[in-house]
Amino acid sequence: MARDITEESGDGAAGGASGETITLEQKVLAKNEDLAGRNRRWLVAQGIVAVNVMSSPGAGKTTLLERTIGDLAGRRPVSVVEGDQETMLDADRIRRTGCPVVQVNTGAGCHLDAEMMRGALTTLSPAPGSLVLVENVGNLVCPALFDLGERSRVVVISVTEGSDKPLKYPYMFAAADLIVINKIDLLPYVDFDVAQCERYARSVNPHVRVLVVSATTGEGMGDWYGWVAEQG
Repeated sequence: MARDITEESGDGAAGGASGETITLEQKVLAKNEDLAGRNRRWLVAQGIVAVNVMSSPGAGKTTLLERTIGDLAGRRPVSVVEGDQETMLDADRIRRTGCPVVQVNTGAGCHLDAEMMRGALTTLSPAPGSLVLVENVGNLVCPALFDLGERSRVVVISVTEGSDKPLKYPYMFAAADLIVINKIDLLPYVDFDVAQCERYARSVNPHVRVLVVSATTGEGMGDWYGWVAEQG
């Protein structure tokens, strides 16, 4: 993520006494933090709970959101921010549930940021007291660095991935308020140790909550809805 730009001196030599090193990452993150703070204050004032859902591609985020929307229908208003590099495919899936959704395509970008979130909220205009589910761009690195102004962060890992993912991507799991281990209906067919994954997760985030679910069959989803309700 970090890029250093060295301004060349007048004689063309880089890194001389007049050289100035600017760390772009720090500037980008500082601007993002300011915008995220504005988003957070607005969401709190409206009584809106925003949950940032992150994972590697294929972990089942969209299926989790689809089932959540259906099962929470009538309990509270729900809207969705869909983040992807390209296409409207996931937004179309959410739209078929009848839930308001806005697609944010990041192009070459590997994450949503606070400015994108602000634009999405403006477009969605979520009702006061509602739930906004944010499906971030699928990867386990960049989204962890960018605060959106959300209430909570959720990392979804599926049993089709390695149990050691928390060790390989520690920053993402350390930043999580909740870890959802998904696709447990596939446990008989894959080599995945749930208990070991939980131990690895708590080695980087000792107090994180871990839920075990199948968004496809509905197993464990009651615990997920309970956690969502606790957010406000």
